[in-house]
Amino acid sequence: MNILSNLLPQSSPKKRRGIEIKSQREIEIMRQAAKIVAIVLKEISEMVEPGMTTADLDAHAEKRIREMGATPSFKGYHGFPASICSSINHEVVHGIPSRKKVIRTGDVLKVDTGAFFEGYHGDSCITIAVGQVTPDAAKLIHVAEQALYKGIEQVRAGAFLLDLAGAIQDYVEANGFKIVEDFTGHGVGRNLHEEPSVFNFRTYEMPNVKLRAGMTLAIEPIVNVGTKSTRVLPDRWTAVTLDNSLSAQFEHTVLVAEEGYEILTDRTNV
Repeated sequence: MNILSNLLPQSSPKKRRGIEIKSQREIEIMRQAAKIVAIVLKEISEMVEPGMTTADLDAHAEKRIREMGATPSFKGYHGFPASICSSINHEVVHGIPSRKKVIRTGDVLKVDTGAFFEGYHGDSCITIAVGQVTPDAAKLIHVAEQALYKGIEQVRAGAFLLDLAGAIQDYVEANGFKIVEDFTGHGVGRNLHEEPSVFNFRTYEMPNVKLRAGMTLAIEPIVNVGTKSTRVLPDRWTAVTLDNSLSAQFEHTVLVAEEGYEILTDRTNV
């Protein structure tokens, strides 16, 4: 889950919350929290069909998260009313599920969810092509997913945050799309949002953090067809593209290891 900039912890080089290094016990709990998220997203990806509502997906996510012994990370977070964010087409992030939002063939559907298990969070997002989408939409979804993995491939102890940010930005721009700069990834663990902010583009407004084994990061590029600019709707949550162009997003919770990384929310093994 991204968070609106005015809700992010205030950070500066002089005053900064510490970046937590997780113990082996904490990492094992996070593996379980992340697995719950992966299972829920895999189930949603397989059940989505035209005619369903985003409220249907939210109900399924909450039911399954609770059945597996966790609680939804998002529900009630800064007042967010649901267990998933469901954002369709030009909606970028933080879409609120509703029985009035009917899913249709050709939609580009983003589903983001989190699970809080034994004191720790897992967080992940997928973009689903509903039925047959346009070639442009299919390319957008593919590029957004591959951009996430381009960033993840840079993760290892001793690397820097801007290494992964640059890899994401370069891949997205080489394919003719834009990276959204209004929202970032983040550390994740005991809190849904922790230090550090994980940018998807090169910036020197924040320290270029050196990665250490035991860090856990939510990496989540958001990719637009048109402008990178967004605006927030009157519901104070749903962000949309300024030009109403399509947007796609993928996110994984990733553990930094000495020799590389572990994708904790990997859906291929659940």
